Amino acid sequence: MLGIDPGFGRLGYGIVDRVQGVLRAGESGLVETDKNASLPARLAQIHCEVVRLIARSKPDCIATEALLFAANRTTAFDVSKALGVVLLAAAEADLPWSEYTPPEVKLTVTGSGAAKKPQVQFMVAKLLALPDPPKPDDVADALAVALCHAIRGRLAGM
Repeated sequence: MLGIDPGFGRLGYGIVDRVQGVLRAGESGLVETDKNASLPARLAQIHCEVVRLIARSKPDCIATEALLFAANRTTAFDVSKALGVVLLAAAEADLPWSEYTPPEVKLTVTGSGAAKKPQVQFMVAKLLALPDPPKPDDVADALAVALCHAIRGRLAGM
């Protein structure tokens, strides 16, 4: 499973594999774009990096965190555009896509839909048998999204 924490300046990603019923972390990291680059150039970079990631990791599916914005509309629009190029890369690879709200991810991973970032990071590390909580937040969130999909998908018989 490829989990994505959508972002425009920083997009987190994380792979979670199920091996003999055990969830394990695969590759994870950030796609960071240059704030001085044009919007099309930044979107092209995100698309290119996600296409490469999909080719390298060969996930069976992709899951993203749903966008919830209350304040900055400009940021919301840019992040929505970044999510669009991620979904384009998924469609090009014929990957099924799922989306989860932040409270759904938190509830699935920690047991509380109101969990704070450190709680999510702690539980991601525990569930994936990592020596330390993943950092930065974007990577932890991406792994949490992939975990959420792995857990909910298994419960749904996927």
